[in-house]
Amino acid sequence: MSRIGKLPITVPQGVEVTVSPDNEVKVKGPKGELTLQVDPEITVKVEDGAVTVERPSEQQRHRALHGLYRSLINNMVVGVSEGFKKQLQVIGVGYRASVSGQQLELSLGFSHDVIVVLPPEVKASVESGKGKATVITLESHDKELLGQVAGRIRALRKPEPYKGTGIRYVGEYVRRKAGKSAGK
Repeated sequence: MSRIGKLPITVPQGVEVTVSPDNEVKVKGPKGELTLQVDPEITVKVEDGAVTVERPSEQQRHRALHGLYRSLINNMVVGVSEGFKKQLQVIGVGYRASVSGQQLELSLGFSHDVIVVLPPEVKASVESGKGKATVITLESHDKELLGQVAGRIRALRKPEPYKGTGIRYVGEYVRRKAGKSAGK
């Protein structure tokens, strides 16, 4: 039995989970609404404030889907009730970030500023202070979308190993390399 898959998901107050006959799970809460199309072989049941996910057999495919769908539904429940947050640091001389509406404008040492259009579900804010790295905070109720947006922003200027400049997640460790030796 999958250790993750067999755990029931407790539904907090104010969150509503419904399962349609064609195995589509809808989760509605104070932060938004999410839907997920579940594989027809996996059964999802909502009973007295808890969601359980069950599989038909011990096949390797069913075991894999069991834990996967339990985690996805749990992320949906947590997202619509509490939300998710990711923080990125922009490190480098002259590297800047600013937000206007749903556009994130990044100055990353290219000949032009990079403008990232954020999806409507993602909210961004920027904190910058003298002597500190600029921090971009992304918030959303959809964990998958949030990770994709954060990854796309990080890919614009990955942290490089010599000076450590670039965009990295807060708390991410970047292994530093020694530069060229002084020579003769």
